[in-house]
Amino acid sequence: MAGTRVSCGLDYCNVYELSNCLQDASRAGYDFISVPLAHPRFTREHVEGKAKLRDGAFTRSDLLLSSSEWNSLIVGRVTTAAVLNLECGVSSLRLNSEETLAQELTFAAHLGLPALTIPLTTDRCVNLARIIHNKVVQGVCYQVWVRVPMQAPEESASHYRSDKKVSEDGFEIDTWTWWNKFHSIANIQKKIGLMIEVSADLPDQSVLDRWLGEPIRCAVMPTSIWLTNKKGFPVLSRSHQLFVRSLNKLHAQFIISGPLRHQHYKFYQQYLEHITRMEIDPLTDFARGYEDYLQCPLQPLMDNLESQTYEVFEKDPIKYQEYERAMFLAISDRVPEEERETKEIVLMVVGAGRGPLVRRALAAAKRAQAKLKVYAVEKNPNAVVTLQAQQDEDWGPKVTVVSCDMREWDAPEKADILVSELLGSFGDNELSPECLDGAQKFLKEDGISIPYSYTSYLSPLQSPKLYNEIRNCREKDKHFLAHFETPYVVYLHNKKELAAPQPLFTFKHPNTDGVIDNKRYKALQFQITEDNVIHGLAGYFEAKLYKDVMLSIKPDTHSRGMFSWFPILFPLREPVPVRTVAPDAHMTPDVRAFLNERQNSTYMTLDVHTTPDREQDSLSGNLTDSRNTTWIDADSQLCSTHF
Repeated sequence: MAGTRVSCGLDYCNVYELSNCLQDASRAGYDFISVPLAHPRFTREHVEGKAKLRDGAFTRSDLLLSSSEWNSLIVGRVTTAAVLNLECGVSSLRLNSEETLAQELTFAAHLGLPALTIPLTTDRCVNLARIIHNKVVQGVCYQVWVRVPMQAPEESASHYRSDKKVSEDGFEIDTWTWWNKFHSIANIQKKIGLMIEVSADLPDQSVLDRWLGEPIRCAVMPTSIWLTNKKGFPVLSRSHQLFVRSLNKLHAQFIISGPLRHQHYKFYQQYLEHITRMEIDPLTDFARGYEDYLQCPLQPLMDNLESQTYEVFEKDPIKYQEYERAMFLAISDRVPEEERETKEIVLMVVGAGRGPLVRRALAAAKRAQAKLKVYAVEKNPNAVVTLQAQQDEDWGPKVTVVSCDMREWDAPEKADILVSELLGSFGDNELSPECLDGAQKFLKEDGISIPYSYTSYLSPLQSPKLYNEIRNCREKDKHFLAHFETPYVVYLHNKKELAAPQPLFTFKHPNTDGVIDNKRYKALQFQITEDNVIHGLAGYFEAKLYKDVMLSIKPDTHSRGMFSWFPILFPLREPVPVRTVAPDAHMTPDVRAFLNERQNSTYMTLDVHTTPDREQDSLSGNLTDSRNTTWIDADSQLCSTHF
């Protein structure tokens, strides 16, 4: 299945006839054009100077195009003069830049442009961010794309110079910090996005991943970074191709800028269209439209799931295939070759739902040529109707349907194999340990539990988009911070993991401890090697079904094609910036989980703070020491966050 068509625009440094440029770009296959709102060399003096009293309009008329063309085909570009002196210490120059910028922002709103690009050339951007924030808060029709170079001019020049990569004027040369500072001051408004200008020499993959974790709306592809193949057509290097594909997965748009260096501008657009066509795996196809979409975790123990929910999970091509393989191996091990005609295996499916595991168990027994007796235990009375219908029509006496909570059922006999699919996105967040601990009483001493072990994993996450989505959630009957105190199941897309996931809590079944206690505590330490901002913690799990049969949603061991579980997100109320001025600076989230047996709920506390090296901390004030604490009730989703 091919991906969606790439959206590509053409950048004009200056426009003589706007309608002609629009027609030329359209004939070349471009979807829109980017043009300056005013002539780049048109000087405006609003405070003092000879040009203050000059008559005439500062730019072209809106009558040149229809409203629909302005609204969909034109991306405005703020001129450099409008932002050049915004941080200047000379009051008259600063005020003149502010008036010029306000004039262009107002005219862009008058035209109804879909987007407006603003250049960011330094980390000194407090005044610019303040003005843009105030304008967006007032309500504007356009999106603001902040154009940031992937590499600072000093860094690009260092490839050709022998001196150090240090800016002599004291400016920060890491352009991500420019954007991060601007975005933080602008209050991370949803209408403000990143317009990344791709460099000829791409930085390390970790730096690219950090950019890909930002809300990229558009990528500028200068003609100077393109190569020429043997036939004279423009192409990109292999590394640039991979980066473009990553941008396309984020639904970013592209703009071709710079002078023409090949036969025609249309060949740039055609090449981008060519390299962004790709095959989509089942998980990506299933998750289309759900990227970074926040969902509250299911609570099947508290709520009865709907038929549609069961149907979605039953379509998973991998999960039940692996369950059947695990049950086949378990049945084969329990029944010797010489006893296959006489010995009957008792298999119990606890939490049977509409019966997918029952069907797979019968298929596994048929493959193993073994006799099987199945108990299907389900507490949802609506799903029991479906189980009983299948028992009458297909299964017959081989299956006994039990309408009861597994923890309260008094089984007539012990089971050889106990099968369940009670796992949540964090492994234990749907009370699987508590349910299976209560159900293991009717498992034989040498019985097999499928799964027999599962481990939760945690990793720090950077995602301004997800943080902004959560911050904009509002409900009348809830505190405005309640949404930061709720875990979310989400298909993580526009993000960067700041460190590899580390194992957190492991649960094994059957639980042979003398005193069963599911309270857990563990402190994790993550090494972060770059300046970043932590917006939350991503949770995953790995489950071992039987022997080497495993299910996983952890990125490096993910069961390919499985979509029954998305990762879980634990958001932080306040982002935690991490400055790695010391080579051994690190971030340490302390994670505690404990069971409240009286209310039959699982509570988890997340303590997150950065702890830099003490010696370095005494030498530098740049390292951050912040704290977030979150209590999570996995059953009722009640939690609270404190610093």
